[in-house]
Amino acid sequence: ASPRMESLPEAVLIRILAAIPAVDLVLACRLVCCQWKNLVDGAALWILKCQQEGLTGAESQEDAENWQNFYFLSKKRKNLIKNPCGEEDLQHWGEVENGGDGWKIEELPGDFGTEFPSEEVHKYFVTSFEWCRKAQVIDLRAEGYWEELMDTTQPKIVVRDWYAGRSDAGCLYELCVKLLSGNEDVLAEYKTETIAIPQDNDANWTEISHTFSNYGPGVRFVRFEHGGQDTLFWKGWYRVRVTNSSVMVEP
Repeated sequence: ASPRMESLPEAVLIRILAAIPAVDLVLACRLVCCQWKNLVDGAALWILKCQQEGLTGAESQEDAENWQNFYFLSKKRKNLIKNPCGEEDLQHWGEVENGGDGWKIEELPGDFGTEFPSEEVHKYFVTSFEWCRKAQVIDLRAEGYWEELMDTTQPKIVVRDWYAGRSDAGCLYELCVKLLSGNEDVLAEYKTETIAIPQDNDANWTEISHTFSNYGPGVRFVRFEHGGQDTLFWKGWYRVRVTNSSVMVEP
């Protein structure tokens, strides 16, 4: 008779299980028997999977549950903002306030502008006179961040945006990010003051970022909104430029 799986040394069994996709481990392999459930719920298997796939930084995780979450959060890690740099025109950006001549997309560096610090960014959004605002709502469940993970682990939610002015025109910039419940109640909020860029500025790109943590249970959506206007009310697009916006759920 062939040797049964139960007789395998645990270290060997962990190596076999580590080759199985993580979702199958959690949804199927846990249910096979007590021993498999304990291994899938334990740290060793996930430590091995993290090592095999080069996911570093988990060394600081103390308990077993965190290793599994660290693995899933690391694998999922991506910018949840769609069309952050205007490559798809204004697609995915809703609730747009089109003051003046409205939003426009331009190629970097633009008139009286500077190149962006990253070569991967080629375009930016630019606002007109009077306020222009645009928003995007991220559905965390649809992106694969299940409710228990959001409620219990409360992974960090890191928000970033980049803004710049033209060197020949002053402008204003605002960013407002809200964490919303399933009923769209505001559970946490980050709002900048209105940031004024003077008329004679260096047109350099400035990064702004905020990290939400310990925000409590119930978060299901992230609402990201930014915008601006000029301070001179010139017709056309002499206002704040924004690009490379991001929202990331971090391990």
